[in-house]
Amino acid sequence: MFSWVKQEQGGRNKEGEMYATVTDGLQTLYTKKLLPLEETYLFHDFHSPALEAADFQSKPMVLLVGQYSTGKTTFIRYLLEQDFPGMRIGPEPTTDGFIAVMYGENEGVVPGNALVVDPKKPFRKLNAFGNSFLNRFICSQMPNQVLQSISIIDTPGILSGEKQRISRGYDFAEVLRWFGERVDRIILLFDAHKLDISDEFSEAIRALKGQDDKIRVVLNKADQVDTQQLMRVYGALMWSLGKVINTPEVVRVYLGSFWAKPLQNTENRRLFEAESQDLFRDIQSLPRNAALRKLNDLIKRARLAKVHAYIISYLKKEMPSLFGREKKKEELIMRLPEIYAILQREHHISPGDFPNVNKMQEMLQHYDFSKFPSLKMKLIESVDKMLASKIAVLMAMIREEETKQPPAMVSGGAFEGSQEGPFGRGYGEGISAGVDADDWIVGRDKHRYDEIFYTLMPINGKITGVNAKKEMMTSRLPNTVLGKIWKLADRDNDGMLDDEEFALAQHLIKIKLEGYELPTELPPHLVPPAHRKHPTGDALYNHNED
Repeated sequence: MFSWVKQEQGGRNKEGEMYATVTDGLQTLYTKKLLPLEETYLFHDFHSPALEAADFQSKPMVLLVGQYSTGKTTFIRYLLEQDFPGMRIGPEPTTDGFIAVMYGENEGVVPGNALVVDPKKPFRKLNAFGNSFLNRFICSQMPNQVLQSISIIDTPGILSGEKQRISRGYDFAEVLRWFGERVDRIILLFDAHKLDISDEFSEAIRALKGQDDKIRVVLNKADQVDTQQLMRVYGALMWSLGKVINTPEVVRVYLGSFWAKPLQNTENRRLFEAESQDLFRDIQSLPRNAALRKLNDLIKRARLAKVHAYIISYLKKEMPSLFGREKKKEELIMRLPEIYAILQREHHISPGDFPNVNKMQEMLQHYDFSKFPSLKMKLIESVDKMLASKIAVLMAMIREEETKQPPAMVSGGAFEGSQEGPFGRGYGEGISAGVDADDWIVGRDKHRYDEIFYTLMPINGKITGVNAKKEMMTSRLPNTVLGKIWKLADRDNDGMLDDEEFALAQHLIKIKLEGYELPTELPPHLVPPAHRKHPTGDALYNHNED
């Protein structure tokens, strides 16, 4: 039935499992293989609540995090190109809760307490954070084309100082960690005039540790500073982030002004347009990579669950049977870093797979180690088998599903027409210059190119490859690039260039030197008039003009 399943007795694998889709496969593997291990060793109490069907079937989600007045809510409105229920925008801290902006046929707001009992929404486990959080959590539903492909989570603006942290009434960092584990993209927004990272913002970013591949940084309102100031702001931002995000890789930062208002400073307009298009492409690709992201998150969760099982079972093994349990418990908690090292050597586990030792020590204080379960190798082996073979089946399924029916990219709102028409990126620039012109754009500079052409001793109106090479080498471009230019310019493939072909080669060199990419095939508007299949040279370009 499916080529990706090892065929045995009626098209089923050894355990009789058949997955209609990747999502079904992920859900089945989690329920049958990983969930028993998590439940046995109290994984949900220590790390993350159990996953439900809605977690596997939900649309890709984008989480926006930032200090107040950095433009998080405005960014959402910019993407959707319309207001959404519950939206408040202002220079003061306006958004005081979490807003899940999702697709719905009818526009309206669903309060948090109703949201966490809806089995179709992936928010049921947020019930653990209590009424203080749920009273500040709503779902804003509306019929919008963008929301048919993704959902967006708006978060409260982060303030500096202890008062803000106390007055929330719930663990803000833990809520962010919960969302961070489940979303597909995390966007940290910064204001060009507000680069300081407060204590709570720093704590929030640390809560997202382990999700580094999902994080993107947006430097918003970048049009409010000139080029020199922007360079200083960018440097200061990278310095601040380096102190909080402890990764060897440089985080990707997008510059721009993400709202539908005129730019205050237009000297960097081209840069902002290129950056916004890069960010749009990144967001648009989320539906295509959603299944792969869920698979990746399941693998990370399985590795952590295995390590957690080893830790819990080791603590159980070390406990005395009758006397001195409390003293031994304190000793084991103090020795936890040493226990981590022992387990690393014994089970060949990478140090990066272990949970935070300080947090683990704090949580273990509340448990009776003697009631922990012993190590059950059958559960561990089941998860190992899943990681070794079952995941490979799903990987093959992902590629097959993409081939048969590629997921639709995010469209509508600000994404609509962002790549097409005269306002698309690169339109009328580089290789596209002259696409709408009545004349041959190369002809505008041909008189200069002709002066060079006739110094290269043409024979019967053409110059040899050797003579053309000497002139083209003066551009200092690599031979690979010049070879591509030659291939594009030599329209009749005779190993020589006439005056029009030489002018075209010079034009392509100019395009490359200006920083634009060369095409794999020459676009029709650049084909020399004398080499067109239906020449209209008299109308487009007077060959003997100069």
